[in-house]
Amino acid sequence: MRKNVSRFLGLFLAVLIAFGPLVGAKSSAQEEMRAAWVSTVFNIDWPSKSSYGNVTRQKDEYIRLIDNLKSTGINTIIVQVRPESDAIYKSSINPWSRFLTGRQGQNPGYDPLEFIIQESHKRGLKVHAWFNPYRASIYDDKSSTASTNAIKKHPDWTIHYGGKWYYDPALPDVTRYIADTVGEVVRNYDVDGIHFDDYFYPGPAFPDDASYRRFGRGMNKGNWRRNNVNNMVKTVRDRIKSIKPEVDFGISPAGIWKNKSSDSNGSNTSGGESYYKQHSDTRYWIKNKLVDYVAPQVYWRIGHPKADYETLVRWWSDQVSGTNVKLYIGQGIYKSGQNVYGGENVAREIGRQLQINSKYPNVSGSIFFSARDIVNSKQVSNDIRSFYNNRQKPRDPNNRLPYQNTMMGRTRADTAINISQRGWANGSKTALLVNGQEELTGVVSSPLAAYNKAPILLKYKHLSVNTINELRD
Repeated sequence: MRKNVSRFLGLFLAVLIAFGPLVGAKSSAQEEMRAAWVSTVFNIDWPSKSSYGNVTRQKDEYIRLIDNLKSTGINTIIVQVRPESDAIYKSSINPWSRFLTGRQGQNPGYDPLEFIIQESHKRGLKVHAWFNPYRASIYDDKSSTASTNAIKKHPDWTIHYGGKWYYDPALPDVTRYIADTVGEVVRNYDVDGIHFDDYFYPGPAFPDDASYRRFGRGMNKGNWRRNNVNNMVKTVRDRIKSIKPEVDFGISPAGIWKNKSSDSNGSNTSGGESYYKQHSDTRYWIKNKLVDYVAPQVYWRIGHPKADYETLVRWWSDQVSGTNVKLYIGQGIYKSGQNVYGGENVAREIGRQLQINSKYPNVSGSIFFSARDIVNSKQVSNDIRSFYNNRQKPRDPNNRLPYQNTMMGRTRADTAINISQRGWANGSKTALLVNGQEELTGVVSSPLAAYNKAPILLKYKHLSVNTINELRD
């Protein structure tokens, strides 16, 4: 009797394998990151300068923006909450951002991040809070900086470079300050993720000799700088996970880690290397699982002589292979033929770039820079919308699972062959409803299905009383 039960259960496992792709697999539309960066620095995407002092207008602008983004298929908003040692949220650590009112430290009259999360979640959009960790001030003159800003409270934390102010990555106090800043948002807001972009060390000539003499401990200066950044990344990750383990932590580095000419592990490119320029060792973060996702800024066109788009997508795909780190590609749609970018027109080929991404299973989505370049371009928005509309749509959870009988052959042997020619659906999680007709008994279950613990839901139809009793036992 037990032998019959095992054989019967084997049948359902085998059928589940056959129909997994049809009714069990989590769809690409549910898993895929389809995000837009919303820049607040210099009021690039939101809010507009004309909205300063007008809460209603700022709110209306944001609602209009995300409604437009959602209509193109966007499912995640990555909003810049800390453009320069400030905050677009209520903070006890950092002052209100000047990009809300025109004056740093001035209360905007509402909590923008709370509003952003509420309106985004209402529309089924996720929100990742985007921080610039080391940027202290984008202005040379600090006179307009709020007195509560850390740049004035702790001037010894900062270094002047290239007409801007940066926090010194070598200082333990700076690392704690960044972790405290991120932790405050994770603790107080219902964010889905924390996001850093590519700004770490601003360049090799950064004048940090004093800190190097103090903390270098005989290390090579480049390695010492990378170690400082690695330590900050790990500290922030640990802080996030200690508060809300479910919140994702991701970083969007510059698109080239190293060229192959510098390191055999590098990409077949000849562009600027973030490993040396920003001292960001993204490959180390991936291999040591310091991030939940990585979103390299692959902002070049297809066929670029120094940094071909597909060459880089392939390289990054290889780096995350075998890890639990998700890969999202940063799409440079802001390049639309302007002279400042050498006439590069990535926007024109965004549909082709998304098609390339879809060739690589390790690519789990895209992030577009930036939101305004989607909503202000009919070509870009139409191309993105068209691509996503042609992707597999998620199944309506209110609909019943469809009944399938297409695996039925003329004989049990034919049925077994039909089933064996279908593969296990990667990621199948949904139980399959089957009717267990007698002519299917004898089909042997797949060991792979059993190994993956395929769930089973039985419908007691056309089963003998004895079989039902066996299953109940």
